[in-house]
Amino acid sequence: MAQVQRMSRLMVKTLRDDPADAETLSHKLLVRAGYVRRNAAGIWTWLPLGKKVLDNVSRVVREEMDGIGAQEVLLPALLPKEPYEASGRWEEYGDLLFRLKDRKGADYLLGPTHEEIFTQTVKDQCTSYKDLPVMLYQIQTKYRDEARPRSGVLRGREFQMKDSYSFDTTDEGLAESYRLHREAYIRIFERLGLDHRIVSAVSGAMGGSASEEFLAPAAAGEDTFVDCPQCDYAANTEAVTFTAPAVDTAEHGAVEELDTPDTPTIETLAAHLGVPASATLKNLLVKVDGEIVAVGVPGHREVDLGKLGEHLAPAVVELVTAEDFEDRPDLVRGYVGPQGLEKVRFIADPRIAAGTAWITGANKPGKHARNVVAGRDFEVDDYLDVVVVEPGDPCPSCGAGLKLDRAIEIGHIFQLGRKYADTFQLDVLGQQGKPVRVTMGSYGIGVSRAVAALAEQSADDKGLCWSKEVAPADVHVVAAGKSLQTELALDVAEKLGAAGVRVLVDDRAGVSPGVKFTDSELIGVPQILVAGRRAADGVLELKDRRTGEREELTVAEAIERLAG
Repeated sequence: MAQVQRMSRLMVKTLRDDPADAETLSHKLLVRAGYVRRNAAGIWTWLPLGKKVLDNVSRVVREEMDGIGAQEVLLPALLPKEPYEASGRWEEYGDLLFRLKDRKGADYLLGPTHEEIFTQTVKDQCTSYKDLPVMLYQIQTKYRDEARPRSGVLRGREFQMKDSYSFDTTDEGLAESYRLHREAYIRIFERLGLDHRIVSAVSGAMGGSASEEFLAPAAAGEDTFVDCPQCDYAANTEAVTFTAPAVDTAEHGAVEELDTPDTPTIETLAAHLGVPASATLKNLLVKVDGEIVAVGVPGHREVDLGKLGEHLAPAVVELVTAEDFEDRPDLVRGYVGPQGLEKVRFIADPRIAAGTAWITGANKPGKHARNVVAGRDFEVDDYLDVVVVEPGDPCPSCGAGLKLDRAIEIGHIFQLGRKYADTFQLDVLGQQGKPVRVTMGSYGIGVSRAVAALAEQSADDKGLCWSKEVAPADVHVVAAGKSLQTELALDVAEKLGAAGVRVLVDDRAGVSPGVKFTDSELIGVPQILVAGRRAADGVLELKDRRTGEREELTVAEAIERLAG
């Protein structure tokens, strides 16, 4: 017996107009259809219909995690400071962390993710190699103090997440746990009906040796990823690598100083000299944990600060200020060049290969230099791929031009290695009777975010359009008329419920058929069954919400079709 939910008793209020502050499709429709309501910036209430969808996504996630042998636990959301201080993330998270004190003045936080606490839990419970491998997971509310929460439940300060962790004694065991999670994620997103891409990613502050993101292509996505039209290569823009082409080994002339007044930017310099911006070397000054660092890229490209930050994590990267230039008179704003720099680490993009010649700053006001050759006139301390990826950049796999797309991150998996095990000395007694350091994996799925991603991908101009797996009901029965239609609608709803079909029935009195039809399309249940003009003959109309196809069925035929 499945639930039959009458709309006359359901707490739902649909809206005809989009919320004034809504920008994304999912934000507009989830509010209009009565799935969620805003309490404060980034904080949302899941109303009855929305909670059903959220629970259905959680059920799919739970079933697949159980299927690979993972065990569900529930850790606290209110956490002590000490474990995060030990890992360094008390400081690394910065303003993203919700911090608070109890009445005794002790420091606590609201958990953004739980690597530290899971590590401590396994350290307490597992002491021998015989206790491993083990995979643990939870579906829990997480907290991050986003500076600009937006897009409804896509970017909130409170959100539902599945985080799981694997614990193995060998790297081979970690690779197997990673594989199991990867395959489970594919099944989860396929069952949910989410179009997704698996892309290479960088581990950043999480650490570890391998990292992949699961992205749902959508116009509202905040992530940009690259896709190769010629091969299967796909990656987060921060993970794209560039192989420098062969360098012309021809001799370059001596460095020539140029008089270039009022040319502090690449644009003004290129115009003054009549050369393309690609012939110039741009040097961006940043501070890395307070130390000034120069980053060199071709003049026609931009530095991707996010990419740079991921490469240098957990160090903090920020732009230099006017005060920094005052403290370093040897650094001439707008005219910095890598040659002759003192006490400044120089990071360069691989395009600044040894043997390439550039026009760049001469470290003097109003002066630039020509024929400044990498490897001859200056040395590169570190090569890092830090330019903003552009459409047409060569695919690292096949060389074809890459294309860029927007997407929503719905999952992320990491081979963490021993970062947290080292911090908390997570050892077990090995087969040889000696301590063995445990190696870990970390795997996340944004459960509430997946709801928004599904709305973004599947909605049409009439409203939401859920798959059967996640919809709040299997069929939406509409009584399009007065007593006769309502009696038929309730009768068929009860029979469908008895046959195991989840039913939402619109039996509201005093609501016009037009409003009921509009609400049925807005709410987005996959099948709409209408008791309308042929109710007296016991005939109903079945409409497929996604395709719009309609057919007339008797009550018996409708039950057989929908319960089959």
